[in-house]
Amino acid sequence: MSPYSPSLPTHSRNTNIIIKRIIVFGKISGIEKREFENILDQIIRVDHAGEYGATRIYDGQIAIFGKESKIGKTIQHMADQEQEHIEKFNELIIEKRVRPTALLPLWNVAGFALGAGTALMGEKAAMACTVAVEKVIGDHYREQQDLLEDDEKELKKTIAKFEKDELEHHDIGLEHDAESAPGYKIMTKVIELGCKTAIAISKKI
Repeated sequence: MSPYSPSLPTHSRNTNIIIKRIIVFGKISGIEKREFENILDQIIRVDHAGEYGATRIYDGQIAIFGKESKIGKTIQHMADQEQEHIEKFNELIIEKRVRPTALLPLWNVAGFALGAGTALMGEKAAMACTVAVEKVIGDHYREQQDLLEDDEKELKKTIAKFEKDELEHHDIGLEHDAESAPGYKIMTKVIELGCKTAIAISKKI
């Protein structure tokens, strides 16, 4: 995100209008309320799925590198933060009565495979994976903060904190020579596309 400041899609702009009406007039129509609640459900559902997938990616990388290697310790630091994120969204899923995505079993396998696969390609490839994934998640969290504005303050605060962690991971990847990985540009574009597709699907299913 700064690279993290995408334009909002139409549904996001519509939701911003609804939020502004809540702030200014203190009420919205029943249809608008349902739309707003649906957007909040999607935010929590997709963030829960994304953080779960991130934990599995790091699990896969640690399975290859081990926890005690130098790179393994770096990855474990990021994995610990992702674990905090998923635990929070586990709480929000229950608190807000949000249905988790039905595709968690798929993200379980796909995340681990992506992590292990890039780790087998070497440390730089593993870090390139981190850069790609965290860029998409960072962009996504920034968009959500713009969407929520001053409504749902606690959720917005949580997302802002998590965004900071994700950008830290992104920078750690760059600091560990991610850009020197063979096929860096192609690899990161493919991973970014996969992440964006997973986000779009998890919102609905």
